[in-house]
Amino acid sequence: MKILVTYAVQGEFTELKFPGLIGEEEVQVGYLRTGIGKMKSAFYLTEAINRAQPDLVVNVGTAGTIRHQVGDIFVCRHFVDRDMQRLKGFDMECEIDSAELLAQKGYCLHWQREGVCNTGDTFLTELSDVKGDVVDMEAYAQAWVCHTKNTPFIAVKYVTDIIGQNSVKHWEDKLADARKGLGAFFESISVF
Repeated sequence: MKILVTYAVQGEFTELKFPGLIGEEEVQVGYLRTGIGKMKSAFYLTEAINRAQPDLVVNVGTAGTIRHQVGDIFVCRHFVDRDMQRLKGFDMECEIDSAELLAQKGYCLHWQREGVCNTGDTFLTELSDVKGDVVDMEAYAQAWVCHTKNTPFIAVKYVTDIIGQNSVKHWEDKLADARKGLGAFFESISVF
């Protein structure tokens, strides 16, 4: 089994520990730094999927929130594109749910802490009405690429900042905590 782990910036990189064997199958884990934003993320992930043909893509990273606490971790299978959501009158697709394909493959079914990830090409620093539990700048684009490639996708997000409360500074200060928290989360679970 090939698992591709994506992350936006080096400060979010966390080496994940998956069991060495699943049944008789060896687990190969690869990593991809996508850069910040939907465009870069979609481009680099598309190239990686074409080249490596992973069985599962796991996006790991940080996120802001309005309703939750710093240190919370959310497992996201539902994604909203807040940039496209603003164009409601044009009947644009702006939501993707990856749960069905994950369920078909039997991947990540027992991963708890369900949340909705809202993605846009801006780092939110002011309170606004956003749909979802966490906000980031890459997950929707990756979910869309994986959907079009029929590749199971899931995102795990560590909350580093409360939107509207000096978000950029808090994000930078909390990167080490995010790596530690995400590492502990993945040590406690398996893919199946």
